[in-house]
Amino acid sequence: MQACSVYVRPLLEFSSQVWSPHHKYLIDKVESVQRFFTKRFSGLRGLSYCERLNILGFQTLECRLFINDLTLCYILHQLCDTSLSTNLSNSVTRGRLAAA
Repeated sequence: MQACSVYVRPLLEFSSQVWSPHHKYLIDKVESVQRFFTKRFSGLRGLSYCERLNILGFQTLECRLFINDLTLCYILHQLCDTSLSTNLSNSVTRGRLAAA
């Protein structure tokens, strides 16, 4: 379990905001790597993927990649100058003042 957490998952999650798949068949391909490794743990072979994840305390890679995306959005939101959005809402567009 620790080997999967230390060696496999970081490789699958590295820079996931850049390459993260959005099509179901690509998500399933990435998820199949974790599915493969969780089957190899003793005593978990006959269980479903969801049951194996619950026993190991893992999340699906799809969920973890989504959390990584949300974390990046949060960090970028904190780093962005919020006065920019205020200035855009008060800007003149096509000769008229934009509605605030």
